[in-house]
Amino acid sequence: MPQIEHGDLVAFGEDKVNLKKAEVDDQRKQVNGLRDRIEAKIAVSPGYGFVKALHAGSVAKGTALRSVNDRDLAVYVKAQQAPEDTPGLVEWVRDRVVEAYPALHDDQIITNTHCVTVRFAASGLEVDVVPVLFEGEANDVGYLINKHTGERLKTSVRQHLDFIRSRKKAHPKHLAQLIRFSKWWARQQKKRDGDFKCKSFMLEMLWVHLADGGLTLNNYAEALEQFFAFIVNGGLDEQIAFTDFHPASDLPARGSAPIQILDPVNFDNNVAEHYEAGDRNRLVAAAQEAFDAISTAYYEPAKGQAVELWQDVLGTGFKAAA
Repeated sequence: MPQIEHGDLVAFGEDKVNLKKAEVDDQRKQVNGLRDRIEAKIAVSPGYGFVKALHAGSVAKGTALRSVNDRDLAVYVKAQQAPEDTPGLVEWVRDRVVEAYPALHDDQIITNTHCVTVRFAASGLEVDVVPVLFEGEANDVGYLINKHTGERLKTSVRQHLDFIRSRKKAHPKHLAQLIRFSKWWARQQKKRDGDFKCKSFMLEMLWVHLADGGLTLNNYAEALEQFFAFIVNGGLDEQIAFTDFHPASDLPARGSAPIQILDPVNFDNNVAEHYEAGDRNRLVAAAQEAFDAISTAYYEPAKGQAVELWQDVLGTGFKAAA
């Protein structure tokens, strides 16, 4: 019988990893306040330039970590009114936010390379207001500005939420928790290695791919071991894609990218486009270490040693349940 079991991970998730409902409700209230002001401005000002505002990101998906204090709000803007250059677009969005929420001070509304960040001083919460160029397409399809290239990137906040929510419905509780554990693991890796790369959206896609393929999720220790085994054993060699919104006939060839995980909303968007061979090697090496630690812990007769092995995966804050 292993020293560290499913229940230990459940307890750790509740204690350290998961965003508490009270925190979610409080933060959602603040984001909703900003969203409601924007929506109210849209309703009374036909020439305002914004079409709608939608919750986006990990909180909307239900995969957020407790220690993250930033949230995402996608604002759909009328493409014909918005400036074509990215710096101009960001400044224009900032001006629209000021119009909708004049009570905010200048130092609470900060322009970044591709979005505007609104800071709520009392709570410390930061909301990234991300513009999506909208041309009237169905299903809230619009275009982000790629922060790396400046090119337009087809997306849909609503379809992304529908995608993850459909899988969470098929795998209640467990899928979201395992995604959060892998995000937590990735954060520990980044603390140890500043060059480590493994974005949250990519982790979500990997877990959905495994869940769609029949991986059993109701034992977290075993599921995490299989997750890392997938990466170690060449799982990233294949094209990872989903046909929720587009037929398989539209899929591109695998190509030569070190990792190819396609955005379910837009097959032209490889979520891992900017990952080089070295990034993949670093990811596989970290997964190998995690797999070895979990596998060794399974047979470790001493509970203290088993805990230390799991700490290699989930950080020194990991403890066995009392």
